Amino acid sequence: MPAGRGRATLQGLALACHPGPTLAVTVLTALLAASAGHTPARGLLVTAAVLTGQLSIGWSNDLLDAARDRAVGRADKPIARGAVSERTVRAATAVALVATTVLSLACGPASGLVHLLLGVASGWAYNVWFKRSLLSPLPYAVAFAALPAVVTLALPEAVWPAAWVMVTGAFLGVGAHLLNALPDLADDEATGVHGLPQRLGGRTVRRLAPAVLLAGTVVAASGPGLDAPGVLLLGVCTLLAAVAVLARGRLPFVAAVGIALVNVVALVVRR
Repeated sequence: MPAGRGRATLQGLALACHPGPTLAVTVLTALLAASAGHTPARGLLVTAAVLTGQLSIGWSNDLLDAARDRAVGRADKPIARGAVSERTVRAATAVALVATTVLSLACGPASGLVHLLLGVASGWAYNVWFKRSLLSPLPYAVAFAALPAVVTLALPEAVWPAAWVMVTGAFLGVGAHLLNALPDLADDEATGVHGLPQRLGGRTVRRLAPAVLLAGTVVAASGPGLDAPGVLLLGVCTLLAAVAVLARGRLPFVAAVGIALVNVVALVVRR
């Protein structure tokens, strides 16, 4: 393959994996692994398992949506605009699935099964069916709740995370789903995707997303005991939620993302 064509294919694959969410989940995993006390090598193993799982989810999403993306002229989708072939993405997806299976099981049977059955399987279930269902937030809730368990069950002495950590993760996942769906609501409606965000509409989703994320903040602030940092956390996110509801333009979305980021920090430092 000529060098230029090879670079174009790699760029197409990178864009088709949903790089934003993939990077966000991978970084969160690395931070959780560090805070849980993993050695660098073990933390890298857990992070690699999650990264390859996310790659398989992102690529399969674009594969399943390729015809829909072409129908609405999605120039930002590399398969739809011909920047990378479906065959290439299909092969990359298969490689990622094999890799995430091997890496996940290398983290230990408990961590591996939780990741594969609750994390990766949830992402695939969303792509295949839940995306078009009223229950579209469910796979996000399950996968994000399971992520801290993937990390702690991979420790030399496997343990489940505290319940409040998993509940916070679930709220974070649902909020992420709502925020992620916002930019594509019109295209989704035009091609028959009727998940929960599409049925609620943009105005409702813009208010619901910060409310869901703030609920996660309440759990994160009070779960380990409502101390001074917890009160500060709750105060900052309440202010951001007010901005998300009352402001106009791009600011509400930015404020909601801010709540999500604060919740991520809380998951890492308040465990």
